[in-house]
Amino acid sequence: MEFALNKIDKHWDNYRSLNQHMNDLKRKVMELNGMKEDTDSRMSAELLPRKKLKREVQIWLENVEKINGEVQSLDGKIGESSRFTRGFHAEDVLKRIREVEELIQQGKFQDGLVVDDPQWIGQVLSKTTLSGEGAKACEEEIWQCLMDDEVRQIGVWGMGGVGKTSIMKFNIVIWTTVSKEMSIAKLQKDMASKIGVSFCGDEDEITRAGMLFEALSRKRKSVIILDDLWQKVPLDKVGIPEPSTGSKLVLTTRSFDVCRKMSCRAIKVKPLVEEKSWKLFSEKVGRGILNIPEVELIAKKIVERCVGLPLGVITIASCMKDIDDLYEWRNALKELSDRKKSVNGLEEEFQQLRFSYDRLKDPKLQHCFLSCALYPEDWEIEERELVQLWIAEGLVEEMDSRQAEFDRGRAIMNRLLNNCLLEDFSKWDNRRLVKMHDLVRDMALHITSAKPRFFVKADMGLREPPNVQEWSEDLEKVSLMRNRELESIPEGFFSHMDGLKVLDLSGNSIASLPNSISNLKNLTALLLADCSRLKYVPSLSNLRALKGLDLEGTDIKEVPHGMQNLSSLKCLKLYCWKIDEIPNGIFPRPSCLQVLNVRDALIGGKEVAELKKLENFRGRFYDLHNLDMYVQAFHGREEPREYLIIVGERGWHGEIYSSKTIALRVGRVYANQIMLPRHIKELIVCDSSFESHEEEYPIFSRFFLTSIRNFPSLKILEISNAKYTKRLFSPNCMPPNLRELYIWHCNQLEEIIASEERGRATMEFCLPRLKEMKLYSLPELKSICSVDAVMICESLERLSVMYCLRLKRMPFKLLQVEPSSPVKPVLRLEPMELFESIEWADPDFKFKLIRGLRFL
Repeated sequence: MEFALNKIDKHWDNYRSLNQHMNDLKRKVMELNGMKEDTDSRMSAELLPRKKLKREVQIWLENVEKINGEVQSLDGKIGESSRFTRGFHAEDVLKRIREVEELIQQGKFQDGLVVDDPQWIGQVLSKTTLSGEGAKACEEEIWQCLMDDEVRQIGVWGMGGVGKTSIMKFNIVIWTTVSKEMSIAKLQKDMASKIGVSFCGDEDEITRAGMLFEALSRKRKSVIILDDLWQKVPLDKVGIPEPSTGSKLVLTTRSFDVCRKMSCRAIKVKPLVEEKSWKLFSEKVGRGILNIPEVELIAKKIVERCVGLPLGVITIASCMKDIDDLYEWRNALKELSDRKKSVNGLEEEFQQLRFSYDRLKDPKLQHCFLSCALYPEDWEIEERELVQLWIAEGLVEEMDSRQAEFDRGRAIMNRLLNNCLLEDFSKWDNRRLVKMHDLVRDMALHITSAKPRFFVKADMGLREPPNVQEWSEDLEKVSLMRNRELESIPEGFFSHMDGLKVLDLSGNSIASLPNSISNLKNLTALLLADCSRLKYVPSLSNLRALKGLDLEGTDIKEVPHGMQNLSSLKCLKLYCWKIDEIPNGIFPRPSCLQVLNVRDALIGGKEVAELKKLENFRGRFYDLHNLDMYVQAFHGREEPREYLIIVGERGWHGEIYSSKTIALRVGRVYANQIMLPRHIKELIVCDSSFESHEEEYPIFSRFFLTSIRNFPSLKILEISNAKYTKRLFSPNCMPPNLRELYIWHCNQLEEIIASEERGRATMEFCLPRLKEMKLYSLPELKSICSVDAVMICESLERLSVMYCLRLKRMPFKLLQVEPSSPVKPVLRLEPMELFESIEWADPDFKFKLIRGLRFL
């Protein structure tokens, strides 16, 4: 009897505490999902080409999805339980709390989300794959050595530009570019990043070598490629094991002596023979041009001066492409001949590349090319970032708009690409990346050692600032970017650099900037992005020539002093976690600002509206009133071309997919209070409470000042955690050009499109451009639209309905569902039992789905 009473007491305690435990579980799940959103944002930034997600991150994301489903299911079971049986779920709730807490701890990923993908294939650096028997024979010899257990170290050598890197097109484990000024510490860190070894930062060289040695020794069959070696590398000091059976070390170098000192089987990449050089030149310059006999004669003499170097052949041919003027060909030959006589001590390949540089003729175009050398060797440069630098330097002529200047910058980029002075490396997330061949960069640095004067020590592993002897007063541009161990710069460092125009210190560990920066009156670009320890920036009031200022990712807490004096400033990036608010009146009047990114910091709508030239804006308004002031200010004038405006509480970090986005996180919303820009493309409504005496009224009819149907540019709509919301749209309120609709975690939502009176003829809702719809965790959702209505979505590609357990009917009617149709929709239903229990509006629809759709 006592045992039974104890069981009853325990069950009663469980019943009384269940609500509290369930609330705790829901709060923790919200925290977990917030971490997942942050992780998704980080993935967008970190998942670059040649990277892949760590396996632990993949497993964590899968477990987060799984626990969300389990909690949703558990919540449904508790809701359906009687008062007596509810207590039996207490242990399950406590178990889920522990699992969620464990996932929260696991999800911090302080060492990053990605590792290098070992499966990528070596990138071909030249535009044309090397051809000819010599190149093929060289590749075959390298392959034979890789397959030969007796050969463990291979040295591929030859003069610069002959194609050593291009030939190395093998599936590899590790590929590391070794700069001319090699440092063991930098090489160790590069190697570590390739194989997923994490350094804390306080290890010495010997400890790092031990960690690398241990990790690499476990890779029994591996190929390590050290590209562009200039001197012997002490493998033991780096931590690279001597290659054993199944492992290989391959290096590329311009020096046979390096191969000899590294005990490598030396394989020389020879220049192209005359016939192959002519064939390559003809392909690049256009065979039609060479049909002119006089031009062909001169062209062959030009090819002779390329001495079989593919890079030289390609760059010169690109410069002369489609030129049919005989006099210009004669002049080109004379320039090459004169250069060979006049430039003493300059490498043969430099002379050919210098010819391509000189043929640009326009000094601004040449300066644009030289600015690419400010980035580290073998660096993948984002096109937009590079053009922004050119604009800040004043190398792109001023135009009526930022977009026009960017278009002009892109035309310059294409000119450099067409002349093979830059390489179109890849596209990532619709962004173009370009690279400089190491030899081209060497030539650019050679030019900038004289005039214009650059000082470049980018990604060199510096711990201390360069010696004073290395500086000169006539420097125009300085790049010390990505020296992670550089922690300080002496106070008077910039005292005698009056002519300095560009200063790039981004990605360093400096905590403060010296006050001498305040006197750089000719500075046009100050780049400090990702200086995550930077807390102090001196007054900028004297930098009146400054056009670009990037403080994104720094640790500063306040906007630097003197901003109101920066009358030339066009681009300001102030996305800093510790800046809570942008004070009113900090921008000069009138302002030249075209780009402003303050992201999470509060800024007044009126303050932004007064920036008459603004074209790109990212920031946060305190409330809907500030959004209204911003929107009203742009009546009768063009709104920014791109914007992300967050309204309300800090902490929204979702992904955005459009160039004109509003994210509302505003707490309580009242009737007719929301005003939107007329050309908005993406609207996100999250964590907001729509309170009204008329609960039945759809929120997009009741709370928005203008019907959402009147926004023809609106393509993406996302609603999550909207409280007191039973219906979203009235029947005549759907955005006509909507492409993506996402709705989740709206616990009281019953209908997406409100029902009309019964007895009316069947309604058809046409969403001709809708490609994707996701409905997730909507426990009260009963219908997508009224029982008499159908939705015609002829472009639908993805439909996902998850944990909408009360949904009774699918109204979709696809006009094209045959296997031959170009549209092949993907259906995701969870739980899968929904497929059988849901009513389908079209009697044949279910059969057509099985035949024409794929399931996730």
